[in-house]
Amino acid sequence: MQKDELIQLHTFLYQIRAQLEQMYEKNNGNNGHEGSYAKLMITPYQIHKSKREHKLAVFTLSKDIAGLISDNTKDPSLEKIATRLDQMSLRFMTEKEREQTKA
Repeated sequence: MQKDELIQLHTFLYQIRAQLEQMYEKNNGNNGHEGSYAKLMITPYQIHKSKREHKLAVFTLSKDIAGLISDNTKDPSLEKIATRLDQMSLRFMTEKEREQTKA
């Protein structure tokens, strides 16, 4: 996948997550879902970031989306998907990024 396509996917997932957070907040009265994506400190608008960083963001966003849906629907299969996506995102992380997301 080319970097520009990866950034487009990153943007799409970013928008989906924002819509899901808004929908679940409205329905459940939650204060939002704090995911590991926010700790990465990368947005789709930061086109100067590396392809690896955007790939990491895509996997992390996907994991957060699966976790958000799983938390609100109690679907165990989505929990498994979120766990697998978390494992995949760890492959793309540097040691510094791993420490950042744990904090």
